[in-house]
Amino acid sequence: MIYIETGSTDVCYNFGLEYYFTAEKPLPDTVFLFWRTTPTLMVGRYQNVPEEVDKAYADAHRIRIVRRMSGGGTIYTDLGGWQFTFIEDAREEDIQFQRYIAPVVDALRELGVEAAFNGRNDLTIGGKKISGNAQYRLGGRVVHHGSLLFDTDLEQMAAATTVDRYKIQSKSIKSVRERVTNIAWHLPAPMDAEDFKSHVTRRILGPEGKTYQITPEDDRRIREIGRERFASWESTYGQGPGFNIQRVGRFAGGSMTFLLDVKKGVIREAAVSGDFFSTLDGSVISQGLTGCRYERSAVRDALERTVVSGAIYRVSAEEMAQAIVD
Repeated sequence: MIYIETGSTDVCYNFGLEYYFTAEKPLPDTVFLFWRTTPTLMVGRYQNVPEEVDKAYADAHRIRIVRRMSGGGTIYTDLGGWQFTFIEDAREEDIQFQRYIAPVVDALRELGVEAAFNGRNDLTIGGKKISGNAQYRLGGRVVHHGSLLFDTDLEQMAAATTVDRYKIQSKSIKSVRERVTNIAWHLPAPMDAEDFKSHVTRRILGPEGKTYQITPEDDRRIREIGRERFASWESTYGQGPGFNIQRVGRFAGGSMTFLLDVKKGVIREAAVSGDFFSTLDGSVISQGLTGCRYERSAVRDALERTVVSGAIYRVSAEEMAQAIVD
């Protein structure tokens, strides 16, 4: 097994590194990474960002939103958590989680933490989740990556994510703590994040483990991949599946309901109704929204170009944009 120290807390760099050593520079043995990020929401490959993320909260708290190449659900990560990655030649046609989760469980149990695999894609302690896992394949190789809640800010995690009501009944920290926990809370003796990393990497690599040092050429290409494949608006919002959404705004001049058909992050069709007052036909507002990105600044700019100031009684373009994209 070969360990690579990423040296970065930038999620796009680390995803770029995964891609680089999978698709462009495969190494002759299994590659293992152990890394962390600044506050980030990692959205699954097949998810719609507006349905999974409280974007207004994320923007206000400078939480990055990035789409990963694997499926599964949205996860929140920060410097209190860790991510682990295995990259190797694909051995089976189907998705295999147990193979990659087992050594992580062993490393945790050596620390006195009674971690267990729940049989789907999570690691738990006493039935509470500490890790989610996902995989993707590329060029005959498999990338398995997972998260570890070590000392994560669970309150911020709850506030930043919009979750399935069947999983969590509210965004309160109480409900989150009923489902998830931090590894640090279950250690027999205190341990800081770096010591935890050293233990896990040493245990998984074993005595035969090797290291690979990233070269300047590697670094330049990894940064390019990070920018092109993960950091752009198109990669995060434009690659998601299409969705229909209804948004309601209540303003001093009346209420407005917006029905939107969004594909690849762009509003393809729109309809407006409500008890508002306007000198414009509703189709003018709808046409102004059609073709713009489903993001607040783009919606505001489109409305400002289309809707004459004062044409909608006591409702501004900024207010409509806030209602359409929270």
